[in-house]
Amino acid sequence: MTPKLYFVAGAPALVWRSARPWLAISSGPLGGGIGERSWVINATVPPSYDRDDPDEHLREMAADLGTIGVGTGLLTAVDVRKVCHRNDSGVLASVTTGLGGMPTWAAAPGPTVDYASGTINAVCFLPVRLSEAALVNAVAVVAEAKAQALFDAKVPGTGTCTDATVLLCPTDGPAEPYGGTRSAIGAPLARAVHAAVLAELSPD
Repeated sequence: MTPKLYFVAGAPALVWRSARPWLAISSGPLGGGIGERSWVINATVPPSYDRDDPDEHLREMAADLGTIGVGTGLLTAVDVRKVCHRNDSGVLASVTTGLGGMPTWAAAPGPTVDYASGTINAVCFLPVRLSEAALVNAVAVVAEAKAQALFDAKVPGTGTCTDATVLLCPTDGPAEPYGGTRSAIGAPLARAVHAAVLAELSPD
């Protein structure tokens, strides 16, 4: 699905809507967890963003956008108009990639402080229903594919400390039991996310 572009308080926001809810897994500050979601927002905020209630901020945005039902929302300092879409075997990955000059290693020692703004947000649509366990596994696939793209682009890190992922699939039909990198859905998901992130890191 292709998102629509809106502007909220002058800032761009991508919005996906569905008349029928999706089954979703999300790490977003609003609507995170597993459950049915009717919309997704990926919105740009300034690099100096310092609100400590991003969930409430996203609720305000959702109200301004006239969303209906339960949804999930993400924030990023990246201009979301630079979203990169990749489709592989019916799996669609829409990724906004920003490193803010400070990628991080997942297992780096010490506290995560004083990092420059940067976020890789992935919103992915899967053509068939996945079991909850498979959805959890598929989130790991997104992380692995993202890290592989950073490696291929010679970026020293596995991501940023604020990366977020949303996966959506139908609520009906037989549930795929597996979501790993060699499963029927996990494999194209990995390729789509890898291609989308790499395209933004290596635009030439």
